[in-house]
Amino acid sequence: MKRTVLAASISLTVSGLLIAGMGSPAVAADAARPHPPKADKTQAVQDARDSIAAHPAAVRASSDDTFKSASVLVDRDGTRHVHMTREYRGLPVLGGDVIVHSAPSGAFRESTLTLKKSLSLPVTPKVSAKRAETLAQQKFQGKRAKTTSKLVVDALSGTPRLAWQVTVDGIAPDQSPSHFNVLVDAVTGKVGQTWNAFHTAEGTGHGYQVGDVPLTTTAISGGYQLKDATRGNGETRDAQNLTATNDSPPAGWGKAFTDTDNVWGNGTLSDRATVAADAHFGIQATWDYYKNVHGRSGIKNDGVGARSFVHYGNNYANAGWDDTSFSMIYGDGAPGDKPFTELDVAGHEMSHGVTSATAGLNYFGDAGGLNEATSDIFGTLVEFNANSAADTPDYLIGEKISSTPLRYMDDPKKDGVSQSCWTTNTKNLDPHYSSGVGNHFFYLLAVGSGSSQWGNSPTCDGGTVTGVGNDAAGKIWYRALTTYMTSGTTYPEARTASIKAAIDLYGASSSQCAAVEKAWSGVAVVPTSTTCGGGTTPPPSGSNLLANPGFESGAVNWTSSSGVITNDTGATAHSGSYYAWLDGYGSAHTDTLSQTVTIPATATAPTLGFFLSIDTKESGTTAYDTLKAQVVNGTSTTTLATYSNATPSGYTQRTLDLSAFKGKTVTIKFTGTEDSSLATSFLIDDTAVTTG
Repeated sequence: MKRTVLAASISLTVSGLLIAGMGSPAVAADAARPHPPKADKTQAVQDARDSIAAHPAAVRASSDDTFKSASVLVDRDGTRHVHMTREYRGLPVLGGDVIVHSAPSGAFRESTLTLKKSLSLPVTPKVSAKRAETLAQQKFQGKRAKTTSKLVVDALSGTPRLAWQVTVDGIAPDQSPSHFNVLVDAVTGKVGQTWNAFHTAEGTGHGYQVGDVPLTTTAISGGYQLKDATRGNGETRDAQNLTATNDSPPAGWGKAFTDTDNVWGNGTLSDRATVAADAHFGIQATWDYYKNVHGRSGIKNDGVGARSFVHYGNNYANAGWDDTSFSMIYGDGAPGDKPFTELDVAGHEMSHGVTSATAGLNYFGDAGGLNEATSDIFGTLVEFNANSAADTPDYLIGEKISSTPLRYMDDPKKDGVSQSCWTTNTKNLDPHYSSGVGNHFFYLLAVGSGSSQWGNSPTCDGGTVTGVGNDAAGKIWYRALTTYMTSGTTYPEARTASIKAAIDLYGASSSQCAAVEKAWSGVAVVPTSTTCGGGTTPPPSGSNLLANPGFESGAVNWTSSSGVITNDTGATAHSGSYYAWLDGYGSAHTDTLSQTVTIPATATAPTLGFFLSIDTKESGTTAYDTLKAQVVNGTSTTTLATYSNATPSGYTQRTLDLSAFKGKTVTIKFTGTEDSSLATSFLIDDTAVTTG
């Protein structure tokens, strides 16, 4: 049977739930097919550099600026998005990062940035580094470990200035690791913006158990260790109720959890491994969400798993993500209470790492609220994706930690401190409270306004919002975060970013894009110059009329046989993670895949394009198994082309003429038919209906 590829790993029993260990099965023939060529990210960076050289005004660049690539995203159609950091006369520019968007040809399209004009300022400090460090240390509360400083250009807000960025490492009064950053004006000595690079859930709660869950571990001599080789060697360790400073917690710190029978914990706090099972499941669930939904391999998308430390500190009633050491910490909570190991907390904290590796949102101002909201959003989606019986998914943050939830996404102001509606003063709030605007937006986008099983969500403008569901809402936010947000993105700029993301994924005239606009208005973030558009206006020449054309949103917008749209690792996508897999069973079977589009009467040369890969166990030139590319127009079905097992191939682009259907609403349909023996798989990806 196709679509069954099991990883060779060790599974285990936790509190009575048995998942039998399994070896690797024989790998299907599909796995031997050469993978499609990867997008050339080196070329994308070069294109971005060429664009900056040719269009310096678009990125506020001068001859004193240099740029380094921070991350690269190449879309299915070859469009490039290169996030670059800026240096001015050799100094890092805080708030100077830029995303350069280029066409598949490499031609410059647009830029995303917050810097308002080119930099022009002296770079010789009048205040010494030592003096700046002393001033910063005076702001730090807790136990200091070390202090470092570097000269930067502060372009985060107002007039850019020369500054010392001082980092005071240590332990905060609540036992959290701290990387306390202070900007000190290098000319006047005035102390400015401060923030902590260590992020916590800001809870005082009383953790909980995730119940009976399967865990993937590593066999060692004499037993097993809580390390997951299938998820980048993500590991859970015992902090032994100690705290750490500097590289908190440093590599090798703490004690490994080992066990002889591969059963971890006993469901009570009498066993130190019980909360280790919670934390390890949090690593797994977060990894699986990002991998299966967004095609992201680990927090940094580099295949490396995170570490978790449980039993951190003495009665430490918090949890947090430390980007410096790439690790999670969980305290045991206040005396008599449970540890701080809730699943949405794990997803929340590790999502801070995703934000750091992508948009790099600041931890103050509107960007700070967006940073925290992003973690609440993805922590919630991790919870929904895991769908654990022990923790029914909801839109409450940390509801099992204390007697009341830490935050409410349906109406954030219910906690008494968060904002539900954006104002120009939102930027002055603590990020955990300004995050309410982003949380409220996401709830409206996913669930909608008014009463539901999840809560009761009012809108700030009195309007009505119809939700598009978690899947679409999550993919829009992820696309906005990774493709259009920079370190200083504001709430109005986040509106622009998410509208662009919705257009990319679903089209300008889609219900998803319209819902994004309504949801932002529902939290009082006013419209910008970027709108969905759509309506009855014909799409521009060359645009793709198909929604979700590369299937990266899963089985949405398409009608298909069960299991056709998939990210199964038994075969490969042309690009991204998802693709359509028709047939491949080796028995009499028919699969279909279809989507309805309207082809404008004004189209000059409309075409259907797609990439097709054919893998077969048949031999010879007889067509036993076929794939038909068809157009259904009312009661009439026209077959544009037929492919078969007789012409096996790797991914090849196919282009078919749709001129006969101009001015008509038709259904594009693929029908795969397999005979009674010997499997043939038809793989389709990166589809397009273009207007010429």
